[in-house]
Amino acid sequence: MVGLAAVLLGLTGVSVVGTNRTRASANAAVHATALAAAYDLADDAVALEKIADQQYRLEPGVAARELHRGAAGALDVALHDVEQRGGAEDRALAARVRELHATYLTAVARVFEAADRGDTAGAARIDEADVDPVADQIGALVHTATTASAAEAAQAMRDLHRVEGVVFTATTGTFGVGLALLVVFGVIAGGYQRRLVRHAAEHKYHASHDALTGLPNRTLFTERTGDALRSPDSALAVLLLDLDRFKEVNDTLGHQYGDELLRQVAVRTTGALRAGDVVARLSGDEFAVLLPGASAADAAALATRLQGELHRTFTLDDVAVDVEVSIGIAVAPEHASDTDALLRCADIAMYAAKDSKTGATLYRPNMHIEDGNRLLLLGDLRRALDVTDQLTLHYQPKIRLDDGRPSGAEALVRWAHPTRGQIPPAEFIPVAESTGLITRLTLYVLRLAVAQARAWLDDGLVVPIAVNLSPRCLLDPDLVGHVTRLLDEHDLPAGLLRLEVTETAVMANPALATETLVALHRLGVRLSIDDYGTGYSSMAYLKSLPVDELKVDRTFVMHMDDDPEDAVLVRGAIELGHNLGMSVVAEGVEGAAHVAALQELGCDVAQGYHYARPMPPGELTAWLKTSSLPVSA
Repeated sequence: MVGLAAVLLGLTGVSVVGTNRTRASANAAVHATALAAAYDLADDAVALEKIADQQYRLEPGVAARELHRGAAGALDVALHDVEQRGGAEDRALAARVRELHATYLTAVARVFEAADRGDTAGAARIDEADVDPVADQIGALVHTATTASAAEAAQAMRDLHRVEGVVFTATTGTFGVGLALLVVFGVIAGGYQRRLVRHAAEHKYHASHDALTGLPNRTLFTERTGDALRSPDSALAVLLLDLDRFKEVNDTLGHQYGDELLRQVAVRTTGALRAGDVVARLSGDEFAVLLPGASAADAAALATRLQGELHRTFTLDDVAVDVEVSIGIAVAPEHASDTDALLRCADIAMYAAKDSKTGATLYRPNMHIEDGNRLLLLGDLRRALDVTDQLTLHYQPKIRLDDGRPSGAEALVRWAHPTRGQIPPAEFIPVAESTGLITRLTLYVLRLAVAQARAWLDDGLVVPIAVNLSPRCLLDPDLVGHVTRLLDEHDLPAGLLRLEVTETAVMANPALATETLVALHRLGVRLSIDDYGTGYSSMAYLKSLPVDELKVDRTFVMHMDDDPEDAVLVRGAIELGHNLGMSVVAEGVEGAAHVAALQELGCDVAQGYHYARPMPPGELTAWLKTSSLPVSA
């Protein structure tokens, strides 16, 4: 009885102490993880402020200022979390950061004022002298604290593992002694032990997994990636996934729908993986996938499969939602050999994919350089729009196929850079497309084109001019007003202006695009569907659009004389356009064989090198005056 009592007391003591120690260690781990997450959010907010500052200097606007204001707000929220979750040292650091941040905001306001005035050099001086030193101090403080906090969280997890081991060993030993004295007492001790292990497992799970999706969190993913890198076969790939426009789901439908979307994304992503792969939710709408033993080709194949899974419609209660995903891919050891560096490479690749709208992108070491060159090109283009001697228009005539008369011309922008020379449109237009600068560029081209059409009209030449509209411009609610003012300013008949849009631009937001096109049509502007056949469209929308012209893409026209499939596609486009009451223009006409084939198919207008290359206004004026027939609208 004495032995039974001793064993009972010993087991009770071990259970009580073990439970308390395990609970304390688990709470410490959870607390440390939460503090680390707060610091990580602060670190991200500081970085985002720097990006917004740079973006505003290059392109002042409401979007950049709102981005900077949002980043400042995020930093304030993160510092509040640090103060709530941290100790005296953390609160002191947060106070110091707030003090520096107040100085930083004052300096940034001066930068923004200079940028708003167009004083780029002044903005750069203020940024270098006043903003960067304070921003660097803030970044250093926050980054150092983030690293230390992450290390404390990892140490707390290790302590939790150690306590579990000690508790398990002590419980098992005590149970063995009790079993030797009394089998019945051993059964009771077993019950205590199982309860203790279950509680420890539950605490460990919650400390290392995301509460919303049940996936591993950033701490556990980092640990698994480190273990994989230390294995004999350290080859692996990491995919970083970010949902495009996820914020719109939360803002328009509510966070309940956003949470359900994240849960369904987690299920689909997990279902697309191989055995042994790991998927984690890092934060917000950002997920990561670890592929042990995978090559770059394996990772790209999985990224394609994930895109297919995630681009299918999600049903959230009674609402159907379509989202897209941007994926960055990094491979070890080619790109990096430690966890943090590998995740940074994947993050850079993911933002490159988001920026280029390619869906998935493999990291390249020169991406840092490419980002820098892109920013320089963007700044040069913005400055080119402020002068009058760099951006000009060339015009390519369009010819009627029934009588050979010119029927108008298409305006094509050219950039003569003061130091780099001629920059191809294919190089600078996509850069402008990815930012709001495309709207300024399009309005610049419209202004030159309308002025030239007026000059030709004054010279006795009636030359309808076509201008391409980007998807951003088509969805700009101020577009119709801009066009109206330009036509009134130059007293140009609206029928001499033709605006060309692509199928993809229309389908990006059919309702708004249709509304804009109807308003332009009522104004008297002629409208064209450009590059027909290369995008996607809906017959229901196409036949309802107030479009006068259908332009068949050059990729089909150029090979129609030797590729039967292209000939069939061109024939179908011509018949479709005529059935919908449109005239049809064939682009890329480069030989007499093209002309003969198009005439046989009943095409209305041709455009291409067979007739003329794009030329400056003066050359086209001479070309028109020496042509045998006058221009036909």
